[in-house]
Amino acid sequence: MDVRHPEPAGRVTRRRARTRANLLDAAFAVFAAKGFGRVSIEEVCDAAGYSRGAFYSNFASLDELFFALYQERADLIARQVAEALADGGPDLAVPASVDRVTEVLLLDLDWLLVKTDFLVHAARDATVAQTLLEHRTRLRGAIADRLARTPLPAVLGDADSAAHAVVAAYDGVTTQLLLDKDVDRARGWLKQLLTALLTDGSTPPPGCSE
Repeated sequence: MDVRHPEPAGRVTRRRARTRANLLDAAFAVFAAKGFGRVSIEEVCDAAGYSRGAFYSNFASLDELFFALYQERADLIARQVAEALADGGPDLAVPASVDRVTEVLLLDLDWLLVKTDFLVHAARDATVAQTLLEHRTRLRGAIADRLARTPLPAVLGDADSAAHAVVAAYDGVTTQLLLDKDVDRARGWLKQLLTALLTDGSTPPPGCSE
């Protein structure tokens, strides 16, 4: 009789966390290469080296897996904004704040491809669209929450308005980035947009007058 002793809970938890992380990494690579709407669960499992059972023990669907990816990026963006401003102190000027944010903000072409594919998918499915809207609201809320706990120049106004400005400018610039693939130019335009939004356009950064 083969008696198998259960593994300690901590080990199982670590293994499951590793499986989940590997599935997310594999899905991201496959989504970026083929497009979200052209990928099956089997392809994600093959890329990660896991069975369908491993997939379903972590995610109910590809939509749920995508939202996990989205939350990772939302957390990263919120953290980038907060950390970029954290060392500036209350007297940090707006142009300097913008420089700090745009130098570190995530501008990843593969992620933008995946996100855009999923936006198209969500636009045709009201349930998915609602869930994505809720995630975007949490993204803005996370940014606003971090900004509210970070010394900010008075001209920025409240943290919620600043978060909306950051997200809207980011969305607009990344649309162009998908087409021209010019990350440096995208950062320059993002600096220009954020400065205009947060200072009424009175102090545009140099080098972005095109």
